Amino acid sequence: MNLQEKMFEELKTKEIFEQARSYAFEYAGQIEKMRVFPTQENLDQLKNFEEKMPEHPTAANAVLEQLHRLGSPGTIAQTGGRYFGFVNGGAVPVAIATKWLSDFWDQCGGLYVASPINAKLESVCETWLKEIFNLPKQTVAGFTSGTSMANFCALTAARYRLLKNLGWDINEEGFYGAPKLKIIAHKEVHASIVKTLVLLGFARKNVTWIDVDGQGRMLVDQLPELDNGTLVLLQAGNVNSGSYDYFDAICDKANEAGAWVHIDGAFGLWAAASKSLCHLTKGMEKASSWAVDGHKTLNTPYDSGIVLCKDPDALITALQTHGEYLIYTEKREPILYTTEMSKRGRAIELWATLKYLGKSGVDAMVTGFHEKAKLLAEQLKASGYHIRNKVVFNQVVVACDTEAETKQILEYVQQSGECWCGGSTWNGESVIRVSVCSWATTDEDIERTARVFVAARKIVGKMET
Repeated sequence: MNLQEKMFEELKTKEIFEQARSYAFEYAGQIEKMRVFPTQENLDQLKNFEEKMPEHPTAANAVLEQLHRLGSPGTIAQTGGRYFGFVNGGAVPVAIATKWLSDFWDQCGGLYVASPINAKLESVCETWLKEIFNLPKQTVAGFTSGTSMANFCALTAARYRLLKNLGWDINEEGFYGAPKLKIIAHKEVHASIVKTLVLLGFARKNVTWIDVDGQGRMLVDQLPELDNGTLVLLQAGNVNSGSYDYFDAICDKANEAGAWVHIDGAFGLWAAASKSLCHLTKGMEKASSWAVDGHKTLNTPYDSGIVLCKDPDALITALQTHGEYLIYTEKREPILYTTEMSKRGRAIELWATLKYLGKSGVDAMVTGFHEKAKLLAEQLKASGYHIRNKVVFNQVVVACDTEAETKQILEYVQQSGECWCGGSTWNGESVIRVSVCSWATTDEDIERTARVFVAARKIVGKMET
């Protein structure tokens, strides 16, 4: 049997798919019992993947067996309820099931003729997202790998439009001799925004950096004069504190001057879907573009980013795609709204998640993150920890009496296997950053996490004495 015949046989018998299913179910069944971060022994086992490229084909069942035996124990249990590290959401079960199905479809989502179902669901998701976020009717959406790429798409559109405002077509003329744009951002802007500015040729030193208040929000009274060649970068959900910039006031000033406002809302934009939290995003609909993730707060599987832009012409023209072989129809063409020509059908599991949850489900999940973050903050404060931020959404910034104690406790918590959270620097101080963002997190998970912190304080205290 040659290799092609072998693969046809594998499709026919479905044995390897049953094997993969059994491994997946085994993994899902033990997720709450797993260490949140692998043991050193499990990490050391990953070295077994370091081998020479096989000269001949390997049996499919052996490939899967090795991956499960060595790979599963080397994963982070982020789909469980006690991963509070980076803002990596869990994955809603129906979205995982949808991804399994769509993986069999293996759609190339760039063109309508390459995947009518993906193009249709992108259109549906675009409509639903505009409704959830209360965005202008003319807003269009592009579906990307994450907010980093969504930011890139949005700022590419902003660069095109602002230079056009000044009489310059960057697509035709390039950067040489182009008018200089004003770039305004505050000092707590996310790293992906800085990265995007560098990639687009603006460089860090050309940014006017605005001071922030104690929660990481741009100080409105420090805004310089704005005009139609100005890009203002705001944030929905500070990466540490979870705070929101003052969209209403800043957007009003920007719109009056003809400036472009972009809001980086990777996890925080979803507060707009919560009846009790939507006040945090007041005025965000006045911006020009937005970036948000599905795989964070909405809990879709990886990867799922979304760029939203109320200037369709700027987005499409800036991300221009031409080719004699490309077949455009009168239908929605996904390729027009992102940088990618070949891309997976991300909108499929995004649609499934939104369809499954509905407005009330999204509201309940998003609001639940906030309630559990507040619960954890209260329990940690009661046990002697310092909470450095106002818990406005899902972020809790924790500190101890000394820098050394904070770092030691973070190390203990991370090595405990009970939960996992990351470290950061906030207002010049080393802190522990807790992000509550999984549907699977229960009140019991919060209490277990609080107990780990209490135990850590006792152990570290003994070490110091």
